[in-house]
Amino acid sequence: MQALRSVAGRGSRVRCARVETFAEGLEQDGNAVRAAPTSLWSNAQAEGQITKLKLLKRQMYGRASFDLLRRRVLLTV
Repeated sequence: MQALRSVAGRGSRVRCARVETFAEGLEQDGNAVRAAPTSLWSNAQAEGQITKLKLLKRQMYGRASFDLLRRRVLLTV
């Protein structure tokens, strides 16, 4: 956690807007950022399913009807 505070502190002194914005975000969400590594909860399973669905939608874009997309989604789940 000390390293995270160090990064946020150095980031606020850098003269790059993107790095400064990132450092400000770390400071604003400090409690959430510090709790993330120790939390027992994870949304990785949901994120994986969402990524899979987005991939299917991209593959099917402009190719067929909603019914075929629906079938592919239900078959892959």
